[in-house]
Amino acid sequence: MRHTFSRLAWWFVAYLIAVILFGAWVRIAGAGAGCGNHWPLCDGEVLPTAPQTKKLIEFTHRVTSGLCGVFGLAFVYAAWRMRDRVLLRAALATLLFVLLEGFIGAVLVKKELVANDASMSRAVVIGLHLVNTMLLVAAATLMAWRAAPFVVASKIVSRGLLAAAIGVLVVTNMAGAVTALGDTLFPIQPMLDGALFGRVRDDLTSGEHFLVRLRVIHPFVAFFAAAFLSGVIASIKRQFPGDPAMRTLLRWPLLLVGLQVIIGFSNIALAAPGWMQIVHLLMAQVLWVSVYCAWLATEEIGN
Repeated sequence: MRHTFSRLAWWFVAYLIAVILFGAWVRIAGAGAGCGNHWPLCDGEVLPTAPQTKKLIEFTHRVTSGLCGVFGLAFVYAAWRMRDRVLLRAALATLLFVLLEGFIGAVLVKKELVANDASMSRAVVIGLHLVNTMLLVAAATLMAWRAAPFVVASKIVSRGLLAAAIGVLVVTNMAGAVTALGDTLFPIQPMLDGALFGRVRDDLTSGEHFLVRLRVIHPFVAFFAAAFLSGVIASIKRQFPGDPAMRTLLRWPLLLVGLQVIIGFSNIALAAPGWMQIVHLLMAQVLWVSVYCAWLATEEIGN
């Protein structure tokens, strides 16, 4: 039963990531106001009649997000039946973060922090929204891992730097969420002719909107985070010379960090087109799961 629970939980992790990507597409398509400022109804209707494209996109996102709550309740019940306290706490945390996601989504809609809104309030809520999605994915990952761990570390390792790397990763993703909002609301032309530094200089001028000025921060934060995370993971990996399973697990974050850096630079060069933002976010979520799995593998030995 535990292996079945684990497989379903991993499926749920993948589903959550798909819903997160769909949410990004709602922002990119400017469909956040597709149902007006009504929530949970769509323009005052349970089922919208003759919906326009943006309304259909927003309504579909609400349906797929709502299903997360149904799945979350099912996992709580299954974990309770299995009599595993850690698993039950992880399932309850997952459900809690799903509910918080719904609350944050309601705030965005009711306060009309959607579509073309470029306020500071929206930037703050978007950052908090991203942190909650990361915690939600982490809680679901904990469910899947706890039910059937892939790897258990063969010895105790220092996890302080790994905790710091996780914190840096969260901050980096928050900055990325705000940057993506700026790229959507204030699109720019691709810079493949070496004029990148000129564009950065223009973005930093005092007359630009704060979202334009802030988006230059994310690449520097991300570069530092990539270097720091790679160093931490490589250091831990060297502590397991005779543990191929653990080394394989730790190899994934290293590969994903390198790939994410390449995607990030490509995103900048291509002026952040919608499809590239989706790819960038997908890699960020997969990297987050891989790093959190490394944390869980090094935690198991102490339990």
